[in-house]
Amino acid sequence: MLPLDVADLKADWFSAVLGRDVKDVEVLDRSSGTTGRARVALAGEPCVPSTVFVKLAPFDERQREFVTSVGMGVAEARFYRDLAAEIPVRVPDVWFAELDGDRYVMVLEDLIAGGCRFPTPKDDDIAWRARDIVEQMAALHSRFWESPRFEGDGDLAWLAPKGTGAAGGGATFVKMAVDAVGDRLPAEFHRLADIYISRNDDIVQLWNSGPRTLVHGDPHLGNLFVDTVGGDTTGFLDWAMIGRSPGLRDVAYVMCNSIPAEVRAAGERALIDRYCELLGEAGVDLDTESAWEQYRLFAVYSWVSATSTAGMGAKWQPLHIGLGGTQRATAACDQLGCVGLLERLLA
Repeated sequence: MLPLDVADLKADWFSAVLGRDVKDVEVLDRSSGTTGRARVALAGEPCVPSTVFVKLAPFDERQREFVTSVGMGVAEARFYRDLAAEIPVRVPDVWFAELDGDRYVMVLEDLIAGGCRFPTPKDDDIAWRARDIVEQMAALHSRFWESPRFEGDGDLAWLAPKGTGAAGGGATFVKMAVDAVGDRLPAEFHRLADIYISRNDDIVQLWNSGPRTLVHGDPHLGNLFVDTVGGDTTGFLDWAMIGRSPGLRDVAYVMCNSIPAEVRAAGERALIDRYCELLGEAGVDLDTESAWEQYRLFAVYSWVSATSTAGMGAKWQPLHIGLGGTQRATAACDQLGCVGLLERLLA
């Protein structure tokens, strides 16, 4: 039986899943959002980890129903169980991961105990961090570029339907954002909202065209960490939005939602060129002009994601977080000429 609540995380359960004798369990911290989370101290035989990070279904019943309806928790548990070991970027080490119907649990490395830190837009090395993030993404995307494993009875076929802009592409949430916070946002926001609401099905089709690969799906800075012991390398956590999409979706998402505007504007074209260069070294051919157009197109996706969060008020994130992300993504789309790009592609 998989645990549904922190109270179910008993010593005998840890002993069974870790294959080691666990004598004592202490919950150090717990929280709930799109998943339930607990940092747990363990005591037992010498090879038992001193602390672990456990993810399971949200504790709130309404949150649990939402996450179940979109399959986020199940997808993340399946990633850690079946895929994490072969991912060519740093991810949390996996002690145990399993799912059973709508129930799931993940027992993962405690990153804080391992000396990792979590990046922020105000870090002194944010420009270097942006470059490292893009280089790590190139390694991830090239490994699964147009892989036959997504097809038929391949082991990644379960990811094939997880494209970009499912369930109406978020147009309803964009409308909610216009009503809720539109008076706080500039004219460019309303230009984007108008074209997206009227043509969202066509824009979703554009997002899902061209070569596709395995994408993280939600790589904002809050879902990244820095392995300070392992070479200052950027790592990726929270894989609930994993899917199959053009790789530039991941790149545009983090650049337009998380990187300060002046840093992004100064270096983004060079980073797209670097991304294509690394793909080429791995045997993947993507010319820089096509990549640049895809990057601009997926800047709109990053805008929809941020705007949807703002449209939900405080239900997903505190309002200031959704509003701040929307302001950054709107400014990025304005600087990149995304409305003009959409008008040309949709003509």
